[in-house]
Amino acid sequence: MPDIPVRSARPPEHTARVVTLHGELDLLTAPVLRARLDDVTAGPCPDLVLDLRPVSFIDCVGLGVLCRVRNRVRARHGRLRLVTDSTRLARVLQHTGLAGAFEILTGVPGGTDASPVETAGKAMV
Repeated sequence: MPDIPVRSARPPEHTARVVTLHGELDLLTAPVLRARLDDVTAGPCPDLVLDLRPVSFIDCVGLGVLCRVRNRVRARHGRLRLVTDSTRLARVLQHTGLAGAFEILTGVPGGTDASPVETAGKAMV
């Protein structure tokens, strides 16, 4: 099968990478999380699903990390989706003016590759 040029098309939906974040996204966890997400989004056309349902707290630094990964993904012509069912996070995004900046889902999409689930947060990075 011949190689497909990078610019020709977005990767198929089933190749999305699911990263599940646990614990708190704050000043303490941001540097490690930022570095890990930079690695995940380093290639062309990244398709990333961040599962935020296990996140118990997010501060402005955590929001900054989400904005950074959004900008990296967009610059590489990829796609970022956030999975959350938290009304608290929805309110935070609304009050900070970020509600329309992210594609928000209530569950992990069926076509994603959920096998390489990675964790990040206070206890695990």
